[in-house]
Amino acid sequence: MPDTSDLPDRSRARRPVPKPGIMDIHAYVPGKAQAEGIAEPVKLSANENILGSSEKAREAYADAARQLHVYPDSRVSIVRDAIAGRYRLEPERLIFGCGSDEVFQLLNQTFLEPGDNMVQGEYAFAAFAIGARACQAEIRSAREPNYRIDVDELLKCVDDRTRLVFLANPGNPTGTWIPFSEVERLHAGLPPSVVLVLDGAYSEFATDPAFQDGLDFARSSENVVVTHTFSKLHGLAALRVGWGYAPAAIAAAVDRIRLPFNISIPAQLAAVAAIEDTGFQEHSIAHVEQWRPWLTQQIGGLGLEVVGPSATNFVLIGFPKAGKTAAAADEFLSARGLLTRRLLNYGMPDHLRLTIGLEAHNRAVVEALADFMKG
Repeated sequence: MPDTSDLPDRSRARRPVPKPGIMDIHAYVPGKAQAEGIAEPVKLSANENILGSSEKAREAYADAARQLHVYPDSRVSIVRDAIAGRYRLEPERLIFGCGSDEVFQLLNQTFLEPGDNMVQGEYAFAAFAIGARACQAEIRSAREPNYRIDVDELLKCVDDRTRLVFLANPGNPTGTWIPFSEVERLHAGLPPSVVLVLDGAYSEFATDPAFQDGLDFARSSENVVVTHTFSKLHGLAALRVGWGYAPAAIAAAVDRIRLPFNISIPAQLAAVAAIEDTGFQEHSIAHVEQWRPWLTQQIGGLGLEVVGPSATNFVLIGFPKAGKTAAAADEFLSARGLLTRRLLNYGMPDHLRLTIGLEAHNRAVVEALADFMKG
């Protein structure tokens, strides 16, 4: 019988034991999609494109039914070429994932090992930390005064074991953003060995001239990765297509661990059609620009805080510390078939996140919140 006295505890366990830290991870909590007693509630909890998706993308998806027996192109060539052409990028520097979530996970796997750390904002998108914790890395969350990224706070968290810094700009769930001059200052303060990941999931909705998504900056940087998704502006959340623009060396490293066939044929065809439909993109942005300030003004007029200004397709609503709570408001709205997003998993129990809806949805939310505040 072999001597097991020197083996780790996991090896002597009576059943398979996950590696340390896995069971301490809080699984991602999606926005709710159902309301008790309501057959078809209005889902304003997941920041989906309320206008749906491009008709051209839907047609391309339907045409893909003839190819369901075929493996997809692992290089995602048609999407790679379409993105490279649209944004003037080198095709070989593109990374593709099953949503930008997988791109984050791939970056974590590529760079993090036990003892390393990843730095993010206090209210960072939950997927950043989930992937890092799975790599047994330490998560360092920098304070976000007034729910806004603070570059100095991020830099305070960086040390010689930092491998990645994640920055969503604009942020989710806050909706706030920082000008690109601050992003450049952050980059200048990082050691060259640290990868700065700029998550641009909502960047198309940020129309202030001081905003940049970082693609141009990343062209000449050896440690900057910019990510985008087809889930928000393009309305392809169900198909899970995300991409990143990275230095050639990083893209090559990530491709060694990216699983084959991670973007399906229907998703690839729909993504290409979505890129080409600039009319749908412009309509989606115009809709958000019309109703974002209206919701901000109307909700603020009810005595509630609207964090911002938002640069996304949602607004973040703060509730008083006593009396009218976010939890009670969420229940009240749900009873009327209006679904919002609680943010307990982000440490924000006093806030609700609200996707900008169609005109009827937005007016219904304001009317319901007015009744809630008076009740």
